[in-house]
Amino acid sequence: MNITVAGTGYVGLVTGVCLAEHGHHVTCLDIDEAKIETMKRGHSPIYEPGLEELMRKNRDRLVFTTDYRLAYGGAQVIFIGVGTPEKKDGSANLRYVFQVAKQIAESARQDCVVVVKSTVPIGTNDRVEELIRREAAPGVRLTVASNPEFLAQGTAVQDTLHASRIVIGAEDENSAQVLRRVYEGFDAPLLVTNRRSAEMIKYASNDFLALKISYINEIANLCETVGADIEDVARGMGYDRRIGSQFLKAGIGYGGSCFPKDTKALSWLASFNDNELKTVKAAIEVNENQKFKLIKKARRYYDDFHGLTVAVLGLTFKAGTDDLREAPSLVSIPILLDDGARVKAWDPVGVENYKRHYPTQIEYCRTPEEALQDAGLCLIFTEWPQVKELSPAVFRQRMRRAIVLDGRNCFSLSSMEGQGIVYDSIGRRAIVDGI
Repeated sequence: MNITVAGTGYVGLVTGVCLAEHGHHVTCLDIDEAKIETMKRGHSPIYEPGLEELMRKNRDRLVFTTDYRLAYGGAQVIFIGVGTPEKKDGSANLRYVFQVAKQIAESARQDCVVVVKSTVPIGTNDRVEELIRREAAPGVRLTVASNPEFLAQGTAVQDTLHASRIVIGAEDENSAQVLRRVYEGFDAPLLVTNRRSAEMIKYASNDFLALKISYINEIANLCETVGADIEDVARGMGYDRRIGSQFLKAGIGYGGSCFPKDTKALSWLASFNDNELKTVKAAIEVNENQKFKLIKKARRYYDDFHGLTVAVLGLTFKAGTDDLREAPSLVSIPILLDDGARVKAWDPVGVENYKRHYPTQIEYCRTPEEALQDAGLCLIFTEWPQVKELSPAVFRQRMRRAIVLDGRNCFSLSSMEGQGIVYDSIGRRAIVDGI
């Protein structure tokens, strides 16, 4: 089929490339000329494992353009995969979605199914359909379907090619059948429902996972107080199939492009409609507080950070991505800098993005070992494999004072025991051999 995808971020580009992998002819549209030129050369503008290889493999079925009239004119299916960033009040900014919808209505020259893949508040698809039907050319029938994505950054390609489920929200049988054809080669459970239910499935899924993360982090904080071990607790919980083991890894909070804005957007939507999602509001509050966890721990070992050299290992919100949105490092590093610390940071893919926030205030290092050199404190924000591979001896030999605060529980307690270092993690007892 001839498919156009509007937007070449994590959702749009991954969707377009994976559809091309399944044999469709896909036009990827974006307003950013520099990004389009990068993609025409076979390079991905975002870091996502496996994506660039698939772009090159399917280059004969992929077109990249900034010309929306060309992109929409002959498409059988148009996916809207643009961003819906958070507004100051927590609601979703739908400006880009409606801007694309208006352009589709102006440009479409044949019957077409418009598929909203962006995460949007419940009822948005109805509004999109009203707009395009009002603006469409005479004789052109445009229908709207919801098809939310369920990918995670760092595993987005695999999450799309081997989806946990495909959800289609449609109000007419033709739209549902067209999307069945689009996903014919995908081996995944397929649910067809109405548009509003599809929209809600996306929010309810993401917010439930955020709830699990905030819950296990609260339990982890209590474990530190009462002397329990969060990893044993989580393992014991995970054996219960009703609970499951996923998203029970304690840490310093969730980040990225989905959970933070989706929890706030659903909470805002509930309040706007005179409802209150108390559990979601609590998850948001817990997550915001959890981001300060390593700074609070650091103050146990230092009264202030003035003149202290601090090694930061990992800048992105999780491993496998260069995304910094809502990353805990963006909360903690400003505190260190304001207190007069010297910050030496390492990240394998996130440095260039971080330089947009702090171009000169931080020393960016080529290796974890370089960042650790002469540091009096180490903060681990991201569970990169290169961090997990470090031996306790590296911390002890490189650092001036080996105090390691691990926000992702990268190391077992047994491996850190008796190594002459301070190792303080999340939800587990602190090892203080270095004091």
